[in-house]
Amino acid sequence: MDWEEQLSQAGWRITTPRRVVMQVLEQAARPLSPQEIHARGHRLHRSLGLVSVYRALAALERAGLVRRVHREDRCNSYVLASPGHHHLLLCRRCGRTVEFPGTEDLSSLIAQVEQQTGFRVEDHLLQLVGLCAPCRNL
Repeated sequence: MDWEEQLSQAGWRITTPRRVVMQVLEQAARPLSPQEIHARGHRLHRSLGLVSVYRALAALERAGLVRRVHREDRCNSYVLASPGHHHLLLCRRCGRTVEFPGTEDLSSLIAQVEQQTGFRVEDHLLQLVGLCAPCRNL
């Protein structure tokens, strides 16, 4: 199933900003910030605004089509998301991301955190940061 069909089935409209954001991310070799997506997308569609990029990213993230990458500089970037539950590896030097399946059982850790804090955990994000093989060999 392609992303447009997935978006439609989730009840979202296919708008020009969403189409441009997906096109930019499909061509990206690394996670891109909203500003980078806007700059690249503006070349494809001259009337694309930065606010439209933020709105498109929010909708595409809720639909599970893009994944937010939390960078060490406290800025967010975005990559295309694979279907299903995945986590990310992020190279701190080149910014490359790799997804890995989220099949590990975190239930004992979540239960411990809930007991210690009183929180009710509803979801989680796991992102590991390090150096990819090419960057380690520099």
